[in-house]
Amino acid sequence: MPYHVRFPLGIDGRGRTATVDREGYIRGMIEQVLFTQPGERVNRPTFGSGLLQMVFQPASDQLTTAVQFLVQGALQQWLGDVITVEEVVVRTQDSKLEVTVRYFIRRTQERRVAEFARDVPA
Repeated sequence: MPYHVRFPLGIDGRGRTATVDREGYIRGMIEQVLFTQPGERVNRPTFGSGLLQMVFQPASDQLTTAVQFLVQGALQQWLGDVITVEEVVVRTQDSKLEVTVRYFIRRTQERRVAEFARDVPA
C-alpha cells in the first residue's frame, strides 16, 4: 500500500517524514482546501475556499448557505478527480469553526465523513 506525506507535515518516531495511508492523505487534502485562503499560495493564487473570511460576516441563513456552496465548490474544483462531495455543513460556535464534509472516494467507491474544527482568531 502506498503511503503519502502527512498533513500537517511532521516527523515520525524514526526521524523521517511522517506518512499516512490514502484515506488520511485525502482527509489532509480536504483540510488544506478548507483552511487555505485564496492568495496564500504563491504558485496557486486561487487555491483555497475563503472559508475563514466568511466567518466574520453577520450570521444569517443566507450566509450559511452561501458558505456551504462556496466550500463545496472549492472542494469539487481542487479535489474533484479524487472525491465527490456529497454534503458540507459549516457551523460556528463561540470562537470555533466546525466543518463536516461527507464525501465519496472515487477510487475505492467508499463514503467517508471528515470533521474539522478551528479556533477563529478574534
